[in-house]
Order: sequence, then C-alpha cells, then structure tokens
Amino acid sequence: MSTRTGPVIRSDVCGLDALVGSFTGDEALRGRLVLGESWPRRWSTAWLLGGGEVVWPVRDLGSVPVLDSRPVRGFTWRARQRHRPGLQFMVSTGRHHGFESLEEQRLLLALDFLTVVEVLPQPFRLDFEHRGGRAGHVPDFLAVLPGGAVALFDVRPAGRIGDDDALKFAATREAAAAAGWGYTVVTGWRPHVHGVLDHLSSQRRPLKDQLGLRPQLLAVAARGPVAFGDLVAGTRLPAVARAHAAHLLWHRRLAIDLGRPLGDGSLVWPGAVRPGGR
Repeated sequence: MSTRTGPVIRSDVCGLDALVGSFTGDEALRGRLVLGESWPRRWSTAWLLGGGEVVWPVRDLGSVPVLDSRPVRGFTWRARQRHRPGLQFMVSTGRHHGFESLEEQRLLLALDFLTVVEVLPQPFRLDFEHRGGRAGHVPDFLAVLPGGAVALFDVRPAGRIGDDDALKFAATREAAAAAGWGYTVVTGWRPHVHGVLDHLSSQRRPLKDQLGLRPQLLAVAARGPVAFGDLVAGTRLPAVARAHAAHLLWHRRLAIDLGRPLGDGSLVWPGAVRPGGR
C-alpha cells in the first residue's frame, strides 16, 4: 500500500505543474542578461516559415504565425548516439511529433493527456545578449494549450543543468514573458505519474463500446469513490470493462489520484464534465 502523504493529484482537473518537476534556478542568473528598455528590440527569434528563415524581434513575438512554422533544427538518427530521438503520436493533435530524448517523449505524453491543441518541436532560435556577449538557444517545444494559451518548454533532467544551460533558460523565460507565453523547464515527474499515464495511454485512441459498458462504468462511479476492481466488477463483462475504464480515465470522464500506483484498490470517481468526451 502506498504511504504517500502529499496532496491528491486529481487526474480530471490537474494541470502540467501537478505532474512534473520544474527548474527555477535560472531566475538567479537573470542579472547576467543584458536587458534594459530596448532589449525586446535587440533580442531576436528566427523561424522557418514558407520557403526560408524569418526573423522577428522578441517584442513582435505575438504576431508570429506560429502554427505555420517548421522546426528550425532537424532530428537525426545515427549509430551509438546516447539520446533516443523518435516520433510520438498524439491523439489530441492527430499527428506524430518529433522528440530528441525519452524525457521529451514523456512530456509529449503528458501534453496529450491534457488535450493540448498543438505542439511544435524546436520552434525557433532565440538570439540574446548577456554580459559575456551573445548566445543562442532553441527551446524544445512550443505548445498551444486548451483555451489558446501558448507555452514554451525545455526538458532537462534534474542534476544535468549547468550554468550555460541555466543562462539560456533565463533568457528564454524573459522572451516568453515578453510575449505573454508560459515557460517551464521540465526536470522530471512526480512519483507514479508517468507510470499511470503510460498505462492509461494504451487505451487513448478511439474505442468502440459495442457492449455498452461505458454507461455501466459511469453509473457505478457516480455512486461515489469506488475501488477500480469493484468498478469493473459492477459491469456485465469485467475483463473487457477494464479497457473501457482506462479509456474513460485517459479522457478524464473518470478520475483517479495520479500520485498513487494504479491497481484494483485505486479509488475512482466521476470526472469533471468534459464536452466531447469519447
């Protein structure tokens, strides 16, 4: 039995900040950036649009047609490389998206669970000034979140962030703030969250309910928090109902505590109302 005493991570209403650990140490390096009144004009971003590269100063980021852009850096595969690039399918966008490491792939999984509207890998190159000169950085992802908010993400495991990395993150945080975007440096996962999401993702694609099991699952859950094993046992065909229960959990029509391992004893309750749930 889990002995976790932290707050419940409600799968139906949680945001990304409840699922991942983040790095904020770059804020201490803000003083090394060359800012001042004109910095949004001096700092620039380069995007691939149409037939080539287009440069926007940071002050004009809000006018960039981000959904028309392409990655500014390609993904490469070669023998004996240490990272693991690949393509991750996302139900929320209906497409595959490139990633450069397993940690990045896990972030895409979480964004898919949160029904992100769009994800762009390697969206632009930021050119910025610091006390030692100029430097550049390519954020890992730009995402359009539910409701239309835009957020930038970098992914770097905790303990592997050097001073140069932190300075680049500090610059990216400034640029994102100037554009009204969010910014997160993802360093890892809250306990158990990735394992549970990985399991639920096996049933995230459209799933036909030819036996009418979903209404039964929702009816049992509506009686109050119920153990997962009892939930599926309350249907006509428990073995098949397990797949449909996972599907409803992924689409947040049912809810669990993502901070605890998923098992037959896990409590399940009705999720928040989500129009268009599948």
